[in-house]
Amino acid sequence: MEIPSKYNPAATEEKWYSFWMEKGFFKSVPDDREPYVIVIPPPNVTGVLHMGHMLNNTLQDVLARRARMQGKNTLWLPGTDHASIATEAKVVGKLREQGIKKSDLSRDQFLEHAWDWKEKHGGIILEQLKKLGASCDWDRTRFTMDEALYESVIDVFVDLFNKGLIYRGVRMVNWDPKALTALSDEEVIYKEVQSKLYYLRYQIDGTADEWVTIATTRPETILGDTAVCINPNDDRFKALRGKRVLVPLLNRSVPIIEDEYVDMEFGTGCLKITPAHDINDYEIGIRHKLESIDIFNDNGTLSEKAELYIGEDRFDVRKKIVKDLEAAGNLVKIEDYVNKVGFSERTDEVIEPKLSLQWFLKMEEMAKPALEVVMNDTVQFHPAKFKNTYRHWMENVRDWCISRQLWWGQRIPAWYLPNGEFVVAKNETAALQMAKEKYNLTDLKPEDMKQDEDVLDTWFSSWLWPISVFDGIRNPDNDDIKYYYPTNDLVTAPEILFFWVARMIMAGLEYRNEVPFKNVYLTGIVRDKLGRKMSKSLGNSPDPIELIEKYGADGVRVGMLLTSPAGNDLPFDEGLCEQGRNFSNKVWNALRLVKGWTVDEKIEQPDYAKISLQWFESQMNAAIELIDDHFSKYRISDALMAVYKLVWDDFCSWYLEMIKPAYQKPIDKQTYETTVAYFEKLMRLIHPFMPFISEEIWHHLEERPAEESIMVLEMPGVKPFDKVLLDRFAKEEEVVVALRKLRADKNIPNKTAIDLFIRKNNDEKPDHTFDPVIMKLCNVCEINYVKDKVANAVSFIVGATEFYVPLGESIDVEAEVAKLEEELKYTKGFLISVDKKLSNERFVNNAPADVVNKERKKKADAEARIGIIEEQLAGLKG
Repeated sequence: MEIPSKYNPAATEEKWYSFWMEKGFFKSVPDDREPYVIVIPPPNVTGVLHMGHMLNNTLQDVLARRARMQGKNTLWLPGTDHASIATEAKVVGKLREQGIKKSDLSRDQFLEHAWDWKEKHGGIILEQLKKLGASCDWDRTRFTMDEALYESVIDVFVDLFNKGLIYRGVRMVNWDPKALTALSDEEVIYKEVQSKLYYLRYQIDGTADEWVTIATTRPETILGDTAVCINPNDDRFKALRGKRVLVPLLNRSVPIIEDEYVDMEFGTGCLKITPAHDINDYEIGIRHKLESIDIFNDNGTLSEKAELYIGEDRFDVRKKIVKDLEAAGNLVKIEDYVNKVGFSERTDEVIEPKLSLQWFLKMEEMAKPALEVVMNDTVQFHPAKFKNTYRHWMENVRDWCISRQLWWGQRIPAWYLPNGEFVVAKNETAALQMAKEKYNLTDLKPEDMKQDEDVLDTWFSSWLWPISVFDGIRNPDNDDIKYYYPTNDLVTAPEILFFWVARMIMAGLEYRNEVPFKNVYLTGIVRDKLGRKMSKSLGNSPDPIELIEKYGADGVRVGMLLTSPAGNDLPFDEGLCEQGRNFSNKVWNALRLVKGWTVDEKIEQPDYAKISLQWFESQMNAAIELIDDHFSKYRISDALMAVYKLVWDDFCSWYLEMIKPAYQKPIDKQTYETTVAYFEKLMRLIHPFMPFISEEIWHHLEERPAEESIMVLEMPGVKPFDKVLLDRFAKEEEVVVALRKLRADKNIPNKTAIDLFIRKNNDEKPDHTFDPVIMKLCNVCEINYVKDKVANAVSFIVGATEFYVPLGESIDVEAEVAKLEEELKYTKGFLISVDKKLSNERFVNNAPADVVNKERKKKADAEARIGIIEEQLAGLKG
């Protein structure tokens, strides 16, 4: 095949992805091999690919492709989440554009529109993931509203209800007035906002001019006040005990109560109590048996119970009531105040605490074993720092509000009966039978029962995801669940550690008596240069598909991973994708260089090539050991960097230069074939990170059957390597760099051959290992080892060895002295820093032995170098 002069990512990606799909390389069925399983964190069916998805799914694909090449039966299972709130909002918006109100439709009619919308838009994000190179088993794609998954959710609800873990009750919930639904505590985002603190005075009932002052950030809620509270330990308010006050504007008489909850330092020390609209007030209200007045409608407007401003929006009322309070003489003062306000994670609407009849799941008992398996590392977090965050949440867990006032989702399987009771059952038929038997309602008909209108929280389906995708709830002994569960790795974001990860662990322990995964890799947040989270609303997030079109999928994958250590935020810069594309081009140009050589079977292998092959073999095996170590610790970014350096620095910049034949000269067969073999091995190492270009290059390196693919080849494993040889080359590398610098400083053209004299010190013996390489790379005519200094030559030092290059002319002594004095100053400074480290007892006693020994070696080298430089200076100064 002719190799194009430029790499074309778009054509290559389309070609190979179609090929992989056609050949079924992503598919998995249970067999005798060790399974490797990742279930995708299901993106919202409403979603399109954003930068967070790019990072998350690149990481998953790297893990999946690597496992596949390690011979494991790899399954990366894809799917989407029905996303109740987000999807219903999209459908309602679409209907509004058509002039249709949700309230004008029956539930079934609305769900028809929702399913139509899902069919049209629901697969977009999965198709976009294919552009990234995602090697998912697409035949196994799941959706949380699929029949099997829907039924699994209903079965679990019924089971947990029967176990006494699910209950129905009036509780204070987080109400989203925009989505018109309750939210769980974890779906509320608290933000610091600039507010006002309003000081209001309440007249003491039965007095002409006695008042008590309270402070509030929400003056509109005074309409729901049913008490004023003081701390019993606060002597300032002794005289108020047992009295009553009048609520401003309404003149409703309410009691003054005492409770130690009141912070004597905050505001005035007096607290207005509104049990229906504040969680703490609600709990005080229960303790003191206070009336609860709900002054808000579900949409955030004021209800008839407010008595004033009926039907007006809560924030409009806040402005109006402040003016009315001032006019009535109840407003004392207003102060600026910074406080935290809860916002809906989905709609960004300010949350309204509200008493509501909802369904709840008891969490305390389920949380205990789920906490234990993380703290004892049965489930390992990467990075482990998130264990403390997890523990804090699990030890302070509240019951989970699982009902949502929506239509799109799994409908709660509870049926209400004419006698005021209800039954929970898998379906209407089972509910009818249960109701007849339990309540002796022999004449009961289906139409006499009314199913609960609410649906379950979206997370109540996704917490079952690692089980339900294998139908492990309905059919707990099927082949898939027995083979693929528990899964291996979960890649997700820390912000859903509690929404999803914790709950999946609970569900896994409850329904499989086994954790759902062994490792949780927690990604960071993708941020812009200013440190802001990338989002559509800020307009600071590039379109991932446009990035792929511009830089190629491999370039974007590398760009995303270059600076994304687990758990740390990714400061994204488009320049990283450019760096990824440049890497692709570097490897492509290396291919064109190697395949452009002419092979002569008759010529012998040169000495420089022999030692170069030995060095690179060792260098590659050392890198493989490091790469494997990084993967074992889930340092995916570090693993990529190790591959990147091996390919760019060691292979392209050094090895190919070391072995390439002279211009228009042939290369020997053995060196060429070994080089191609190395190139192939490198492509296997790089394949999980850059699947497309590695496949393309692999097919160009050798003639091979069309149906073969690099993605199912074996991943290179660790082999022994010669560390002494690598240490020697590190020194020779310094020599080559120094010789090239000397040529540049002295304006010696590369085509002009030079002689090199080497003087060893400290009884070191000459090491000829890399002499042929130095001679080739630096155009050295002859290398001589000498015992004495060389006259009329410029010099440099590597380690404790002196190198001289005669120039055949008088030396600028002044310049040489200045250079050596600068080098002496630097080396002495370096020695001081090493001495400081070695004089630190904590370092010497606690650091690994090899680390301490390296520092001691640095000290010895620096001392030897100082002695040589001083000797050279003495010689020059005469």
